[in-house]
Amino acid sequence: MFWTPFSILILAAFGLSLWAQFRVKGSFKKYADVPASSGLTGAEAARKMLDANGLSHIPVQAVPGSLTDHYDPIAKAVRLSEPVYGGDSISSLSVACHEVGHAVQDKVNYPMLVARHRMFPVVNFSSGIAPWLVIGGFLMKLSGLLLLGIILFSAAVAFQLVTLPVEFNASSRAKDMMIQMGFIRNNEERGVNKVLGAAALTYVAAALISVLHLLEYIWLFTRSDD
Repeated sequence: MFWTPFSILILAAFGLSLWAQFRVKGSFKKYADVPASSGLTGAEAARKMLDANGLSHIPVQAVPGSLTDHYDPIAKAVRLSEPVYGGDSISSLSVACHEVGHAVQDKVNYPMLVARHRMFPVVNFSSGIAPWLVIGGFLMKLSGLLLLGIILFSAAVAFQLVTLPVEFNASSRAKDMMIQMGFIRNNEERGVNKVLGAAALTYVAAALISVLHLLEYIWLFTRSDD
């Protein structure tokens, strides 16, 4: 919005975010050309993994787009992009099983996922309005408005931080189950780590950007009293 002592750090974090997104696409594309030895498609692997975890009632559905894969905790469904759903590559299996990892978290009430779900309604509202409250409060020298913006934005930051263990845990569950169920062999683990590791980096970059923005807003608050 304007220059602050945090601006360079925020720009660097945005650069990290862009690089992370580039890595996600690059890793997915690279290992999309490497067939998994099991011969399973993403949909088949997800189905087998769900069934093995007592989640036979959860459907595996194809959705349009690329990297649009997600687990819907409301509809209780694993949704896979078309390349993942029908693909039999290391990338397809990695992404599909990661989403099943979220479904398993939901089943066992993984604490961080529960916290994330409870925070979402508040964050969905606060993340959009908070920056405008901060800008308005600073420009109009209304410290109360600025403080309210900081408080609301803090909820968005907390949400980003809680997301990190959720994503890392889902990937860890996915890798362990893929090995246990024979979806991949030892020499294929490196590819799985590359695909899921690149995806995790995007969440780290997003959290870093949010934290730096929060520090910037707090700095503006201290300046508003000058």
